[in-house]
Amino acid sequence: MNHLHKVGKVCFGKETLPKEVLQWIAKENLWNLWVPESHGGLEMSLTDGLGTLRSLAQLDGSLGWTVTLCSGANFFIGNLEKTVADELFNGNNRPIFGGSGGVFGTADKVGDGYVINGTWKYATGAPYLTHFTLNAKIRENGADVLMDDGTSMVRSFLLKKEQVEIIHDWNTMGLRATATDSFEVNSQWVDGKYSFVYNQFYLPQPIFKIPFSVFADLTLWVNYIGMAERFLKETQLIVADKGILKDLQNILLDGIKECMGDGERIQFMVMEAQNTPEYHVEKIHQNASRSVRSLTYEIIRVFPTLGIRAGTMDHPLNQVFRDYFTATQHHIFSPLGRRNQL
Repeated sequence: MNHLHKVGKVCFGKETLPKEVLQWIAKENLWNLWVPESHGGLEMSLTDGLGTLRSLAQLDGSLGWTVTLCSGANFFIGNLEKTVADELFNGNNRPIFGGSGGVFGTADKVGDGYVINGTWKYATGAPYLTHFTLNAKIRENGADVLMDDGTSMVRSFLLKKEQVEIIHDWNTMGLRATATDSFEVNSQWVDGKYSFVYNQFYLPQPIFKIPFSVFADLTLWVNYIGMAERFLKETQLIVADKGILKDLQNILLDGIKECMGDGERIQFMVMEAQNTPEYHVEKIHQNASRSVRSLTYEIIRVFPTLGIRAGTMDHPLNQVFRDYFTATQHHIFSPLGRRNQL
């Protein structure tokens, strides 16, 4: 526990995650929370992984967020053909995936692969990555390839870091050390075997049976909870009247119970090889959105009562406040949705 406290302390106020923290993440194999043991990962269950991510977010918002998004990208090992997964996670390699969920570029079919062009925003952990993931519209002969419903076909791609140029444009008030920079790809050819789609899996582990939208909802939700728990802890150290924190405590307890309960139900479904009904997917999103919204309103209510220390840049309360409200701009939980995609 003392060592974990030190990790959180070292992260405080940094613009990027310190080298010793990155070494600790690699040593603990946290980039590979969801990667099967057969490929060098921890192969955590959903609920154990959620607990780990929550603990990291309590230590430091940028730490929790970066591990969540990058381990979430390494989750795509399940979407890669087995030969590609074996190649990239072959024991000697410990790849770190990350990238953008937006469709900000094109992939022109050329031979057995695609030529990728575009600029993608918001790649969490950009300086720490070995590979970048991106979504692109598929084109042939200069025209978009259309799906049966008339929409453009989109596929995901995996590129080596040498194939992208990082644009250092992450200039937000919080989550500074996530280094969530943009990146550009200029006419890079990528073999078709490094293309994938989110709902097609090649590895048999139960974790890969979870709908990706549910996986994203739950893993981000525990980050908000973890950061809010840190906010509560720091607030308890400076307020005389603990009564003003009662509502926040109750909202947190309800959120933890609901989030972990949803995680347990999904985990049971996939272990029993049950399909996840669409209404259940939507219910989890509604639960998560409501919980995050309640936490947000309560933190806003409490913050003005905390005095100048909470408004001081070098106070932990100030950082966790900035981290939390930067994180809430993620398109999954932002009221603006994909119009302001993070």
